[in-house]
Amino acid sequence: MTKNRRTLGAIAVGALAAGTLISAPAGAAPASPQAQTAACSLRLGSVTTGGDHTSQTITAAPSAGPRQLGPKDLFADGQAHLPSAVRTELVVPAGEERTGLVAIGPRMYGISYITDGTGTEVNPGTFNQTLVGGGWDDLHKYVELSRSSTGGIVRSNAYSLINQFTDGLIARWTVTSSGWKYYTTFGGFSAVKTMVLIGQGSTYDTFLATTNGGALYTVQVPTGSGKPVVTKVRTSTWQSFETLIAEKCGNYGTLLLGIDKNTGAGYLYAVGHAAGAATVIKGLGKVPTTFPATDSYFRYYTAGTNLSGA
Repeated sequence: MTKNRRTLGAIAVGALAAGTLISAPAGAAPASPQAQTAACSLRLGSVTTGGDHTSQTITAAPSAGPRQLGPKDLFADGQAHLPSAVRTELVVPAGEERTGLVAIGPRMYGISYITDGTGTEVNPGTFNQTLVGGGWDDLHKYVELSRSSTGGIVRSNAYSLINQFTDGLIARWTVTSSGWKYYTTFGGFSAVKTMVLIGQGSTYDTFLATTNGGALYTVQVPTGSGKPVVTKVRTSTWQSFETLIAEKCGNYGTLLLGIDKNTGAGYLYAVGHAAGAATVIKGLGKVPTTFPATDSYFRYYTAGTNLSGA
């Protein structure tokens, strides 16, 4: 990967004028064999304004399975936002345990519950909500919890993208059994519109980030000392998406869903292993469903899955 330690706020100043995104961004190329596999899919979740969870399978065809509503009324109406990815584990005799993060008003919580066999109801007495802390207002644009066991190193780190007055920050915490610790911020990300986790290493996490001007970058954030490494992937046409969802595809690829909340449309991309401007990206087309603008979207994933797109 070509390294570039300038932050996105500075880089975006000289970016090319943004075009209109229709079905695939400019510069798309044939996908790698791993990314082309029709078996790749992602399990999309969302929190509705009614406080419900939803679940829907999106495949690389592209196709969309039925949107499953439930469990319902997990949260108060209009209060839940900034959901992280939700980890799932099968339980006996049926159903699954789901764990993740969600902000309710200005407070962040860790949540967990166990579903029945339909996946739409919570087994009585299994819903748990643990306060992390306050201050999660509209300045926060994105949150993610990365649990990784790459290279035999087990770790958990939480991240947030924050609009901090005239600057933009990426915040990082180390998540331990006794709480969130070692709060660190990295400035210079005011141009970032949204981001998504695509790579989990033993000592870093890597995100795809779009800018308001339409550029696409990778941002590799170390979990220890050091500063993020920012690398340009594309210069324009990615500005339409308010939400990105990524899932592992093959050994080193990523299935990427971009959601345009202004139109309710979603587009799928097969993204090869991150390599700066040489990264292979193939537009797979528009997903044949509508994505409600009022939902907050996240990814369900199976416990033990490590993203390897970077």
